[in-house]
Amino acid sequence: MKKTAKVTSESIVRLSKITVDPNRIPEYLAFAAECGRQSMEKEPGVLMMYSMQDKAHPERITILEIYADHNAYERHIKTPHFQKYKQGTLEMVRKLELLDQTPLIPEMKMK
Repeated sequence: MKKTAKVTSESIVRLSKITVDPNRIPEYLAFAAECGRQSMEKEPGVLMMYSMQDKAHPERITILEIYADHNAYERHIKTPHFQKYKQGTLEMVRKLELLDQTPLIPEMKMK
């Protein structure tokens, strides 16, 4: 049985708001999907990596990122799959906002 990690006061909860070059959306989405899958499969400290695309403005991407703690985040940004994503999308990303969040109900889980 897989153990479910919990969000704690040490966790990092972040919304990454990304605007992508409209001409490069499919290419960007491929990089993001690969990085998200690899992060969830290979990194125990990555609790959530949930990417979403705005229906009305497909160039706008939001990623809900939850890390167990600061160390998990630091390990994540050094992984080969994150570096491949970061370097591969540098010229595709027009705007990036990293918005740290405070969970209102940290013990809440997805059904």
